[in-house]
Amino acid sequence: MSLTITTSVEGSEHRVNVAGEVDVSCADELRQAIDAQLADAKGGELVVDLSEVPYIDSTGIGVLVGAAHRAVEASCKLVVARPQRNVSRVLGLLGVQADLNIREA
Repeated sequence: MSLTITTSVEGSEHRVNVAGEVDVSCADELRQAIDAQLADAKGGELVVDLSEVPYIDSTGIGVLVGAAHRAVEASCKLVVARPQRNVSRVLGLLGVQADLNIREA
């Protein structure tokens, strides 16, 4: 399954909508999309919507955690929105929910 990433901006909210499986083969693409939005989101909120991501591996989770740390440095809040059950379970097992400001709705 290929990865599709779309971005949008509405006011101070920057969004990265992700569809497909996130793994080592496409993690750089996700990192680049998040970093591009992060560069413009200073003082705002960056929402990474994972509602259409059925699978994410450790590389993809590393991209999200790294982005969360870069967001703090940029005075921005990174939020991971609507992760599917399997993805949410993995994030919980790894204990990164607080770093990623998980938003279920």
